[in-house]
Amino acid sequence: MKPLRILLVTETYPPEINGVAMTTQRLVEGLRARGHWVGVVRPRQANDPMKGDSETWTVRGLPIPNYPSLRLGLPAYRLLGRLMDQQRPDLVHVVTEGPLGWAAVFAARARRLPLTSGYHTHFAQYSNHYHIGWLMPWVTRWLDALHRRCHATFVPTPELAAELAARGIPNVQPVGRGVDTGLFHPGRRDSALRAHWGVQDDALACLYVGRLAPEKNLNVVTQAFSAIKSRNPLARMVWVGDGPALASLRAAHPEHIFAGSRVGAELAAHYASADLFLFGSLSETWGNVLTEALASGLCVITYRRAAGEILIQDGKNGCTVKPDDANAFVEAAQHLASSPAKRQEFGQQASLSMSAHGWDRIIERYETALRKVSDSSQMD
Repeated sequence: MKPLRILLVTETYPPEINGVAMTTQRLVEGLRARGHWVGVVRPRQANDPMKGDSETWTVRGLPIPNYPSLRLGLPAYRLLGRLMDQQRPDLVHVVTEGPLGWAAVFAARARRLPLTSGYHTHFAQYSNHYHIGWLMPWVTRWLDALHRRCHATFVPTPELAAELAARGIPNVQPVGRGVDTGLFHPGRRDSALRAHWGVQDDALACLYVGRLAPEKNLNVVTQAFSAIKSRNPLARMVWVGDGPALASLRAAHPEHIFAGSRVGAELAAHYASADLFLFGSLSETWGNVLTEALASGLCVITYRRAAGEILIQDGKNGCTVKPDDANAFVEAAQHLASSPAKRQEFGQQASLSMSAHGWDRIIERYETALRKVSDSSQMD
């Protein structure tokens, strides 16, 4: 089959560290490995290592409040139009719903190009955590309006697909997410790292990985660990990540370990070297960190939604509780903290269960979906 030419437009991409950036990079690299041309348009970053990439075009951006390391792409309509005319893509894929994404939608529709999008973030849910809940109806309309202009919208789960379809978004397709099982696996466990944390071989290391921000429901993690610590004084809490809540967390819990942002082999070692993964977020559309923790052979406690609902068989390869039931979350954490054999059993089954969720299958699904849109879509 003839390779596709895809112009991908995103507001976030490595070197930024977040789930959307990582997923987008995996998609780009996977499609390129399968022989497709993928051009990337994204905001310019400080110390950008990819400025010389001949298939990447960067645009000016503005820092996002509370996330100065991230940039909101300006609506570079002329650049996008010029690229579409010069590169002649078979389709345009819009990852994010910011000004840059909207400019790509307008430019693609003006040229009657097939257009797809990804739905990665529940921005409307975030608004409540930042005391701007009154904006939620407007935010939802903004998001939905963009996706309604696309021929297909790709999401990680059937549950989210049904939710967006009920909001009137056409052709929503669940394609899943993958995990790098070559990077994340139990063999990354590092006794020297545990010693650096001050954790003895038979002591308990609890872990959170992700953005340190209000929308991640960090309170339930601190509650769970406090309950664990009351029964297990030698337990340690390790936080991997950065964000606007870091300063307050550090001030409230100076005895916790704040490891900062980690990537690659260092991140994999942090997962595998811990014993219990506490993840209480209710704002995820998927939850890449859950897949990484499971692949690393880590015992996971989370809510029964998104990746947790799909990938975890409660009581077999992890523990899930009813969404937003903080008491059940804390009780489950206490139980597993005092059950080394159960943690080991869950961790072993978790790692085995993720062997079928590598990125190759996900990229193949994306390729099939993109080709179908390219072959059959016509502008309204």
